[in-house]
Amino acid sequence: MDKSINEMALEIGQIMEDGKGIDVKVIDVSKLNSWTDCFVIVTVTSTAHWQGLYKQIKDYIKDNDVLQIHQTHTKSSQGEDWNLVDLGPIVVHLMSDQAREFYDLEKLWHAGEILK
Repeated sequence: MDKSINEMALEIGQIMEDGKGIDVKVIDVSKLNSWTDCFVIVTVTSTAHWQGLYKQIKDYIKDNDVLQIHQTHTKSSQGEDWNLVDLGPIVVHLMSDQAREFYDLEKLWHAGEILK
């Protein structure tokens, strides 16, 4: 049986937790926009931390052969504040504590269904 987008988003969320990602949230935003279905939001502590989690995402994609990385975006001069990994139906936000507090994606997307 094929996994649903929500199941894959929850699995990525668990991988982020296993990799010591902080305050992992998975939100179904499929009813709120046309460009993605789920957000996985994670607080990271350093460049090495987000790079390690990014590798975990790449490994998950390779192991499951279901998604692909469309783009990775970085918002900050040092590349540490906010790293967005676009998997198409799932978008992973790897954010510093300061960026997460400032952008407050959970509040912005409050109408989405919290899956985790």
